[in-house]
Amino acid sequence: MIVKSLTARLHNRFNVSASEIDEQDTHQIIVIGVAAIAAHSAMADSIMEEISAFVEESTDAEIIGEEREIR
Repeated sequence: MIVKSLTARLHNRFNVSASEIDEQDTHQIIVIGVAAIAAHSAMADSIMEEISAFVEESTDAEIIGEEREIR
């Protein structure tokens, strides 16, 4: 339930696609994939920084790693 709530809030607030992509069998770890379309890489970086800050502020979760790919 926590994952569905978080991915829905990410979608509603930032207009991105978000989904749990790994570790579904582990109850203490959540791996969420986020995809967005941005006009340029600086905008994409800004959106991802805002998303990271939002997740840290609005949950008790600790972000232990991030991987970013811009195409």
